[in-house]
Amino acid sequence: QVQLVESGGGLVQVGGSLRLSCAASGLTFNNYIMGWFRQAPGKEREFVAGINWSGVSTFIADSVKGRFTISRDNAKNTVYLQMNSLKPEDTAVYFCAAARAMGDFASPESYDYWGQGTQVTASS
Repeated sequence: QVQLVESGGGLVQVGGSLRLSCAASGLTFNNYIMGWFRQAPGKEREFVAGINWSGVSTFIADSVKGRFTISRDNAKNTVYLQMNSLKPEDTAVYFCAAARAMGDFASPESYDYWGQGTQVTASS
């Protein structure tokens, strides 16, 4: 049974930082492309960042480029999202997702498995 478990969310001041983690089990982690998405109330799920199998290639949404980075540790079956200079508009539930084969990194339909999400709130 595949499980993706996010952690590290919380309440942070505007301009602050958080690091999200997503621990995967039940799959061969280094065979999967990993992504982070977010969803704010009343809005569609939005692509944030993606990383390929080896971690060499990453893809970052324009809305967070220069502030967020994605990385992975295949030995720990974990993918990370480092979020710096947080803004109120970054407030959302953040989800990690895993894809066995990649079509469009930014499309939720490309991903096979999803975590339950973790809340991130940036407030002044």
